[in-house]
Amino acid sequence: MGSGRHAAEEGTNVSYKAEYIWIDGTEPTARLRSKTKILPDGAELPLWGFDGSSTNQAAGERSDCVLKPVFVCPDPIRGGDHKLVFCEVLLTDLSPHPTNTRARLSAVAERFADQKPIFGIEQEYTFFKDGRPYGFPSGGFPAPQGFYYCGVGADEVFGRDIVEAHLDACLAAGLEISGINAEVMPGQWEFQVGPLSALDVADQLWVARWLLYRVAEDYDVAATLDPKPVKGDWNGAGAHTNFSTEAMRTGWDPIITACESLRERRQEHIDGYGAEIEHRLTGLHETAPWSEYSYGVSDRGASVRIPWQAEIDKRGYIEDRRPNANCDPYVVTRLIIETCCTALEKAGQV
Repeated sequence: MGSGRHAAEEGTNVSYKAEYIWIDGTEPTARLRSKTKILPDGAELPLWGFDGSSTNQAAGERSDCVLKPVFVCPDPIRGGDHKLVFCEVLLTDLSPHPTNTRARLSAVAERFADQKPIFGIEQEYTFFKDGRPYGFPSGGFPAPQGFYYCGVGADEVFGRDIVEAHLDACLAAGLEISGINAEVMPGQWEFQVGPLSALDVADQLWVARWLLYRVAEDYDVAATLDPKPVKGDWNGAGAHTNFSTEAMRTGWDPIITACESLRERRQEHIDGYGAEIEHRLTGLHETAPWSEYSYGVSDRGASVRIPWQAEIDKRGYIEDRRPNANCDPYVVTRLIIETCCTALEKAGQV
């Protein structure tokens, strides 16, 4: 499981730490893993290996898997010249591992690159402390929802110090974070990544998730992407996904075409938008039922919302409100590109 041989081969001219981060094979929701490699000054980031039998990605008798760096940024936790290295997982023949959803997105994004699709993802999450949401009293519940969303004050907001530390870490890493806000349930927050291309937004979202977990460690608080962290009359946690193509950014008809195309492949999208989605998409708490599809202008109770500005300007973007907080952004962006860009191509609206 270790990598002492590689360190010995590279000598002792140590300059920086490279934190290799990857997505494991845990089902139904994958987890992030990471480990540190020490590299000499000026060294390129090499392929690296890990024990796939310990990450649900290989059998013990053939346990080796390969890490291929695909996104590198400064490490804001360690500072200095240290790096965060986000990786794809490969088999030992250097083909994509079956759990490598990034490889599938890459092929689709390349196919439809001429339509210039871009995304912004709103990542909701919930802090937990001592087995309950941060801000929930021991043995009971806080006041009902109503004042927590974008609230201010110690009786309405919980975990702001962690959120600010995470935001600063993301900015120091050079991630395209476009905002943060407190969400509807106590201890629940959101950050937004983008607008970016599909690969960039997904890469950066995964790194921002890793930083969220890592920063929260220092406060002895856990961050979860559970889509329904508290049962009952409490909001779930989603990853609302904003999307447009060049044609949508310049005209109204392509927006309607995209919305209609999502109706045609409704179940495929629901299946790919995160585990236990039916617990969150109930038709309550600003959701549409998972078994139905709808879209509308300024409608947060619809599956897909068209912003009011888009209707006025007759151009813009759409917001798919169905993806769960625990979704794989490589899968979500791939499905949206495949569905919408194929429909726009067929309609001659590219």
